[in-house]
Amino acid sequence: MANRRFLQSTIRHCCPSLLYSSTTPIRSLTTSLPSIETVTIENPSPVPCKIPNCFAQFNPPMRFSSRARSSDGDNGEEDYEDNGNDDGDDDGEEEEDELSGSEGEEEVDEEGVAAKAVENRAYSLEEKEAEAAAIGYKVIAPLDPSERAFKPWEPVFAVIQIGSHQFKVSNGDVIYAERLKFCEVNDKLLLNKVLMLGSRSQTIIGRPTLPEAAVFAVVEEHALDAKVIIFKKKRRKNYRRTKGHRQELTRLRITDIQGVMKEEKAAIAA
Repeated sequence: MANRRFLQSTIRHCCPSLLYSSTTPIRSLTTSLPSIETVTIENPSPVPCKIPNCFAQFNPPMRFSSRARSSDGDNGEEDYEDNGNDDGDDDGEEEEDELSGSEGEEEVDEEGVAAKAVENRAYSLEEKEAEAAAIGYKVIAPLDPSERAFKPWEPVFAVIQIGSHQFKVSNGDVIYAERLKFCEVNDKLLLNKVLMLGSRSQTIIGRPTLPEAAVFAVVEEHALDAKVIIFKKKRRKNYRRTKGHRQELTRLRITDIQGVMKEEKAAIAA
């Protein structure tokens, strides 16, 4: 069947004069041609065949892959090597994060050792006085049991500074400051950083402190503040650290405020 169709197409393209001539009748054409079964054509020439337009809209199939293909095989190998290097970089970053975490722990340990060394350091009397003055206090002497240091309340207030904190105090008030290093329980203190004094008849503001003002206090206790939880985490790094901290505090009771005119003195003067 295929041979017959091929033969008909060759006759149609190669012998148009035989098919469409007006001089040769159809009967003579059929008689002059041999039978289709006995005709054999040796080495037929290829006949151009046009693809219909209906097949032109179909594009050849395309293959997709997760890895980008390159024209050369070497480039593909380089891409694969680069991907391997990227994985190595990620592993390296994780290792660096772990190392940084261990280095941070070592730094914290070193800081703790340094702080302990500073605490255990032996200070001279002059150094103690200088550091206490920088914080804002001065140790006068231990409190004598027979001494009546505590006085009744008076309508006078003062704003003092101890370290980096400021307090508004009156007679009999209790305040908690950060641990004062060079004082013990029942020591009398002079708080010399007075920022402001006030009473019902007078208010004095320092620039920034009042050199003639003085606030006296007694050390009642060295205590610890409530625990604070410090939690650190790095996501996707398996890094979690939980620590607790209790700040050391010193409890002070205010005994007297001097440097401002009080009501009794004002009445006597009148």
